[in-house]
Amino acid sequence: MKKKITTLVTAALLLAGTAFSQERPVHEVYSMMVFNFIKYVQWPDHATSGEFVIGVVGNADVYNTLNGWYGGKPRGAKTYIIKKFNSAAEITDCHVVYIDASKSSEFDNVNNKVKGKGTLVITDKSGLGERGSAINFKTVDNKLKFELNQKAIEASNLKVSGALSSMAILI
Repeated sequence: MKKKITTLVTAALLLAGTAFSQERPVHEVYSMMVFNFIKYVQWPDHATSGEFVIGVVGNADVYNTLNGWYGGKPRGAKTYIIKKFNSAAEITDCHVVYIDASKSSEFDNVNNKVKGKGTLVITDKSGLGERGSAINFKTVDNKLKFELNQKAIEASNLKVSGALSSMAILI
């Protein structure tokens, strides 16, 4: 029963993101979806306290929205910290890194820098899911969907709930 409820909640959250995409600015939809993905991923250090860091490479609107909505708020024993980066060279330890389409040229450098460190890499550019992004936004029939690269998830030492996997385009 709990799994069924989780699946329904996940479906509602993700479908809400696509429904709002016509009414809300796209950076708000992406911010909501990034935050919702986090709810269904387990990190190796999930039980420890400290900071839960979300890094944004590129898009200042996504950074500002994530920071305004979630920055400084609690996540269990951790606190959400949102950081803005202009390139892979600036990236420090992060639990999540979102790479905007405008900075997709930084993907290989970012991915190499965080490989094996328990970082969920989320992108927004066609083809990056196949190249190793854990989650990649994709538009299908004018609806925002997402790809989930299971090998990238495993290589990052992360665990994803079945509910999130069932909503994704699996790679």
